[in-house]
Amino acid sequence: MLNNDILRSLRYTLQVDNAALVRILALADTPVTVEQLAPWLRKEDEAGYQPCPDIVLSAFLNGLIYEKRGKDESAPPLVAERKLNNNIVLKKLRIAFSLKTDDILAILTAQQFRVSMPEITAMMRSPEHKNFRECGDQFLRYFLRGLAVKGQKPQK
Repeated sequence: MLNNDILRSLRYTLQVDNAALVRILALADTPVTVEQLAPWLRKEDEAGYQPCPDIVLSAFLNGLIYEKRGKDESAPPLVAERKLNNNIVLKKLRIAFSLKTDDILAILTAQQFRVSMPEITAMMRSPEHKNFRECGDQFLRYFLRGLAVKGQKPQK
């Protein structure tokens, strides 16, 4: 899945403007201006589109973790990965939104996406693990869509 699509989807899910995205990136010690951010939020066929680098999306996800869960000064800072994949994105979103495997299953079930608990846990494993499973674009797309729907519902 394109980093730009993930960034746009998270902006929609969080219901924030570009300035808030810049602030979240700053939490991960990645200074970016609104002008630098704008081309990353455009679609591929729009004028001025630029692909969002892996390290920027990774830093954004780290900043999102700090935004949602707070920054633990006693823990080492989160490192922005230079090479990102769907599994890393899924893991970071799981941490940021404090989701358990049951929560991820519920989000995907609400989107009519059929997946089992062992499939989800396999995506959370280390790539060297024998039961590791790669997170596909479709899985991540449905998860992001479900996360946005969950965020739109009023909390009880």
